[in-house]
Amino acid sequence: MRIKFKLNGRMVEVDVKPNELLINVLRDKLGLTGTKYGCGIGECGACTVLLDGEPVLSCLVLAVDVNGREVTTIEGLSKDHELDIVQRAFLEENAVQCGYCIPGFAIMAKKLMEEIREPSIDDIREYLRGNMCRCTGYINILRAIEKALTYRYAKKQFSPTSSDQ
Repeated sequence: MRIKFKLNGRMVEVDVKPNELLINVLRDKLGLTGTKYGCGIGECGACTVLLDGEPVLSCLVLAVDVNGREVTTIEGLSKDHELDIVQRAFLEENAVQCGYCIPGFAIMAKKLMEEIREPSIDDIREYLRGNMCRCTGYINILRAIEKALTYRYAKKQFSPTSSDQ
């Protein structure tokens, strides 16, 4: 079956099998390897993407179900070769360790920032409850999200080559 959908702001078309999962299409057919395959049963959050603006676990979504819809992956957060404030804050706060879980955390942090203007630490933890990390202990991830919130209020712009020192 051929499906067509908006992926990170651009229309794409791809042939998929009826039982093919979105994560496999993203990684294997479209080359977007930022979305990670973790548990395969919707428990870890590493495969989180936005589907029509809402977080979903791409290991549980059939690719045919995104036909005519919009998908945003971790790669879609950056614009014009500039890191999103969430991505930049994760790097600055060393919240990446092995990095495997970070795409899912970053997607959820972005959604949190869209929905809650001034989230409490409890709000942040609630948004992250479906994401697991085995390396960081979560402290740097929480700090990164708090830093991204301060950047949002400061309306700072970042590029991978500029220094904010």
